[in-house]
Amino acid sequence: MLDIKWVLGNLDLVKDALKNRNSDLCLDELLALEESRKQVQREFDSLRALQNTKSKEIALLKKEKKDASQILSEMQAVAARVKETGQRQSEIELKIKDTMLVIPNLPHASVPLGKSEADNQTVREWGEKRTFDFKPKEHWELGEKSGMLDFERAARMTGARFAIYRGALARLERALIQFMLDLHTREHGYEEIIVPYMVNADALVGTGQLPKFEEELFKTNVGLYLIPTAEVPVTNIFRGETLLKTDLPKKFCTFTPCFRSEAGSYGKDVKGLVRQHQFHKVELVKLCMPEHSYDELAALTKDAEHVLELLILPYRTVVLCTGDMGFGAAKTFDIEVWLPGQDRYREISSCSNCEAFQARRMNTRFKGDDGKPQFIHTLNGSALAVGRTLIAVIENYQNADGSITVPDALQGYMGCQMIGVSSSL
Repeated sequence: MLDIKWVLGNLDLVKDALKNRNSDLCLDELLALEESRKQVQREFDSLRALQNTKSKEIALLKKEKKDASQILSEMQAVAARVKETGQRQSEIELKIKDTMLVIPNLPHASVPLGKSEADNQTVREWGEKRTFDFKPKEHWELGEKSGMLDFERAARMTGARFAIYRGALARLERALIQFMLDLHTREHGYEEIIVPYMVNADALVGTGQLPKFEEELFKTNVGLYLIPTAEVPVTNIFRGETLLKTDLPKKFCTFTPCFRSEAGSYGKDVKGLVRQHQFHKVELVKLCMPEHSYDELAALTKDAEHVLELLILPYRTVVLCTGDMGFGAAKTFDIEVWLPGQDRYREISSCSNCEAFQARRMNTRFKGDDGKPQFIHTLNGSALAVGRTLIAVIENYQNADGSITVPDALQGYMGCQMIGVSSSL
């Protein structure tokens, strides 16, 4: 959430930033609400001033043992007006807050202007694309042919966009999870944590999924939501708290399942594991002081890239343009892995700096050198989306006979060098 005082004081800048983000959000309602708030505030202050004045008159009359009943009667009506005005004030302030909650974060000055993903800019590429002496298949073809992926039975028990992993492929996914956790905790300095997989609405408001994106969430019949990403529970750990400067930065790493309804994605990636309702991620979250957040973003992005480098999977990193960024981000780097079966790069991680946008919604602060509380900056990134990493391993390490070579970095976790048709079950 943005600072409303800053928004009202920089309306032209905010309107331009929203336009650059392809947002059709109009600020007229916010301005009207703010004007109403000021009017009601003036009325409230006037009534309170009248109460104070009349209270002194009543006290003086009583001291002089004179009749104050008429003024007391008048003040009953004033008190009723104060109560009614206070209620109107609270209602307007709630509407203002609700309006502020659907305004997206503003892009950092370094974010390139653009309308769509076509305007994203590549900042680096790594690795050589493998040359095949056969036509490479997509991951779902290889998985179904070997019996290691079963979409049909998953659909019968649950529905579309679910999968059953079997045998060596299930073990490979588990190996990827362990490999990522070990790398980030042992080499990159993150603290591993386990968090709830269900959260309340306040947590989702804190990180920006609510109220705007409720249709993308799975809600239980007890009012809790299945997490769409571990960013939600991890970033909310210190909600409502004030940390010390010496506590920062906080660097967390966690593995969780993630659940998304994929509303609006029907017809996209209907085959395979790219867009599932349930998938696994290893997530990185950082909480830091504002002056360090862009250095921390660069480091977080490199930590995610390191996973692909150790797996020897070609990738490119792009900076998202203003029109392609997520709701809460001030700047985002997407890491896209090369998939030879699809003959294209696909997103495997988004690494974002949300600056104070989430912290203001969560009321998470730290005390600066002057002792005054300031909002922290929050960052998050997938490191990596496990299912998409599995796809990349399958497609980049496939062999002509349908088997899959296990990357060197995973062989110690797998206990083998090859999986495929003969080793699937």
